Amino acid sequence: MNVRRLIPATAVAGAVALGLTALSACSTSDAADGGDGGKLKVTASFYPMQFLAERIGGEHVAVTSLTKPGVEPHDLELTPRQIGSISESDYVLYLKGIQPAVDDAIKQSGVKNTVDAATLTTLENHGSEVSGHDHGHEGEEHADEHGHEGEEAHEEHSEGDGHNHGEEGGADPHIWLDPVKYAEVAKGVGKSLEKADPDHAADYEKNTETLVAELDKLNTAYESGLKNTATKTFITTHSAFGYLAERYGLTQQGIAGIDPEAEPSPARIQEIHTIAEKEKATTVFFETLASDRTAKTLAKDTGLKTGVLDPLEGITDKSRGADYIEVMESNLTALQKALGAK
Repeated sequence: MNVRRLIPATAVAGAVALGLTALSACSTSDAADGGDGGKLKVTASFYPMQFLAERIGGEHVAVTSLTKPGVEPHDLELTPRQIGSISESDYVLYLKGIQPAVDDAIKQSGVKNTVDAATLTTLENHGSEVSGHDHGHEGEEHADEHGHEGEEAHEEHSEGDGHNHGEEGGADPHIWLDPVKYAEVAKGVGKSLEKADPDHAADYEKNTETLVAELDKLNTAYESGLKNTATKTFITTHSAFGYLAERYGLTQQGIAGIDPEAEPSPARIQEIHTIAEKEKATTVFFETLASDRTAKTLAKDTGLKTGVLDPLEGITDKSRGADYIEVMESNLTALQKALGAK
């Protein structure tokens, strides 16, 4: 995540002011009245949030994503028009810590119904190495605790977590890559939409239940598909899969850290060489929205194969699937092949 590309606070404030001025000519949109053209006007920060809003909101929402297809979310720069449009939204769904420019704009927007997905589940600290063997029991405890933490968890994680994306040891925001955590977020989004637009609460509840059932099915597929493998270690250029690794008893070895722009040190590259031999890793994974140069260089040096493991930060024509569910299924297939699933 590149903080230096962040739009200055004065520009954000100015653009928000412009947006609010435009709104002053008419009454403020009332979310409960359906917002834009009879639909709730929803702004989503990037694809994983957009998918939830569209699937749960259904026909009652008009969803706009701040991150266009093909744009690396961490690098997003907001235009004044986008910043102004946030303040015109009835409902904003984002994930704090992924996109600093978005975080700042939302903070100054004054929108009543803003939901930070990071407050709907628990965030954990993942570095470049995340081992399901080390944290498997811990993950089970987290899964058991999620249903009991409630507002205390929301308060605990709403302020500090998610800010250190890209810093070793910081809270890992990639919660959507764990179907169980993503389902928790989906439930929270559903309830928040019910409150924002009570006239359609029954439909939001039904849509949430349908999506959660799909995510439960996806989780079951991962559990059974990755249960028996020749190796438990996979190598990736972007350490986005910490939650997934912990959930299914795998070990993620990131070439760099959580930040996809970070360059690996020579010492880390040498370490990856050693790990690949010791753990019998077969594949170096890269992603669709970032360069594959590092992966190909490392693979060439170590004799490993390359493959795509999509962190699902956006859907493009290069994506191996049309939506979240399909791409996650493709990721499972890629992991099974690389890990030697039996």
